[in-house]
Amino acid sequence: MTGPKRSWIVLLALLFAALPPVGAVAQEGGGSAETAAPSEVVPAPDERYATPWQTMRTYLLAMNRFVDSSDEQDLDEAVACCRFPESDRDVRRRELATNLFNILNRIGEVDQWHFPPSVSDAQFIYFPNDRIVSHARLSDRIPGFRIEIIRDQIGEWRFSEETMRLVGEHWSDWEPLKIKVGADEDVAATLGQKLRQMVPATLRGNMFSLEYWQWLVILLVILAGLVLDLSVRGVLKLCWRRVERRRGQKTDRGVLRRAVRPFGLLAAGLLWYFMLDVGGLSVVADTVLTTAVKVILSFASVWAAWRVVDLIAEILASKASKTDTKIDDLLVPLIERSVKIVVVAVGLIYSLEAFDVPVFPVLSGLGIGGLAVAFAAKDTIENFFGSVAVIMDRPFEVGDWIVTGDVEGTVEWMGFRSTRVRTFYNSVVTVPNATLVRANVDNYGRRSFRRFKTTLNLTYSTPPEKIEAFCEGVREIVRQHPYTRKDYYHVWLNEFGAHSLDVLVYIFFETPDWSVELRERQRFMLDTIRLADLLGVEFAFPTQTLHLFNEEHGKGRHPATTPAREAELRAISEGVRAARELTAKAPWQEIKPGGVVFGSSPARADAPVLDPGGMPAPDASAPGNDDEATR
Repeated sequence: MTGPKRSWIVLLALLFAALPPVGAVAQEGGGSAETAAPSEVVPAPDERYATPWQTMRTYLLAMNRFVDSSDEQDLDEAVACCRFPESDRDVRRRELATNLFNILNRIGEVDQWHFPPSVSDAQFIYFPNDRIVSHARLSDRIPGFRIEIIRDQIGEWRFSEETMRLVGEHWSDWEPLKIKVGADEDVAATLGQKLRQMVPATLRGNMFSLEYWQWLVILLVILAGLVLDLSVRGVLKLCWRRVERRRGQKTDRGVLRRAVRPFGLLAAGLLWYFMLDVGGLSVVADTVLTTAVKVILSFASVWAAWRVVDLIAEILASKASKTDTKIDDLLVPLIERSVKIVVVAVGLIYSLEAFDVPVFPVLSGLGIGGLAVAFAAKDTIENFFGSVAVIMDRPFEVGDWIVTGDVEGTVEWMGFRSTRVRTFYNSVVTVPNATLVRANVDNYGRRSFRRFKTTLNLTYSTPPEKIEAFCEGVREIVRQHPYTRKDYYHVWLNEFGAHSLDVLVYIFFETPDWSVELRERQRFMLDTIRLADLLGVEFAFPTQTLHLFNEEHGKGRHPATTPAREAELRAISEGVRAARELTAKAPWQEIKPGGVVFGSSPARADAPVLDPGGMPAPDASAPGNDDEATR
């Protein structure tokens, strides 16, 4: 070998020897950068990750600083040198990053000589490396493990996802090996790693890919979640009892127990989720338990949100029932169902993410078949907008008596797609909302007054003055009754019928519903019968009478006398006086009757029976009340 060539070789050797070694303690010195110019215009790679050596150097320097200062920012910088699955949490990433550092300490010193100046492929395998003796020995003891650094599209190098997965799976195989470089003890970054260093060696035995102490930690975390579940339920029950005492209400224990159950489960799920990091679990165990806890959280969240919506809807419905309008009574259940649909949808998306199902591609795929879905759901969409139109136009409300097409009954419920009508046969008819928008709806519930028209048939033998008194008495009854319209009514002798003198009664009732109308109509008719009896007016029956004309009897008959001038006034006064006498002591004169209450009697069965004078009737079974005594 000639002198000049030998001098160049010695000079290069001195330059490389002057560089400090890099192992678990990073080597200071620059590596050669790749000189190959990219064929496409891409963003310039970060110098820290420009080559496999630069990535390794950045990682080791950051970990060394973390060992000296325990600064979380240094650990995050080391984590940035690695690639992880999207499902891995930050705690898991930090744990794997520190375990990789611990493995490198067992492999041996990391030197720049181990890395080529340039790499043409997109992958560089650092371990195992046949050129390095320590690698060859360790690769036989831990087969299948490798450390690879791969390049991304912009030319930056990172430790691959496969490498970090293998770190999590094989750390238990590496841990018993002797540390060759760096600190005497392993670096602990997470609470689980620190806890593992504290437990005795007897609890580090392996069972089903988990150590004994990890099984104990899982059991303790589960028990802590159950205790928290019961505690949250008890606190919520206690708070609700105090609210009930203030409001003067009481809730059934079973209902209250079911209402607070999801909140306890939600609290336990949150505790389990944040306590999973304590055990320092393996990749498989962490993935399984994290997925299970996410499913529990999603279910408990949807369940709790459902109960909250029910509670808010109950409060809003209570307030809506106190208002005069019924539109809020209709809006509350619609809003309640809409919010519940949103809650279930969000919970379903969260559950899909817990199983690492890509949600947005699925939603994008639905857009491709959106046209077919729109055609399939045409009727549903039409009915939905029909319900919106019904709410906006308000042709009827819940409780109204309507007639639309062949359907007649009371509106019982209104949903997104249809409206349920309870017919008078007690059956339920479901009418699509789109049909209600196009159809004619006759709303009897919007009537301000309910008309009552009838004809009273009086006998032909009734004197005209009695008829006049009777008609005026009926008018006075209309004026006195609590639910009759006072500004418009007609009571007149209207026709000469085939067998009677017909009196037209045309009045209106101002009642809130049909039940009250029937009750007040009965009260009016009974008072009319009493008035006729009081005035001596008889109702005619549809009978036919055969009269034989006697000429001799007809010759002596005198014509009717002309009524006196004040006869009509006397008849009117008599009718008014009789009507007022009938209604003077009626109970509704003092208190206006309310609505009709079904299922109860208006009077007690043991109440005393009153005689017409208002005094209790004598008891025939009482002593001294026999026939002779009463006479």
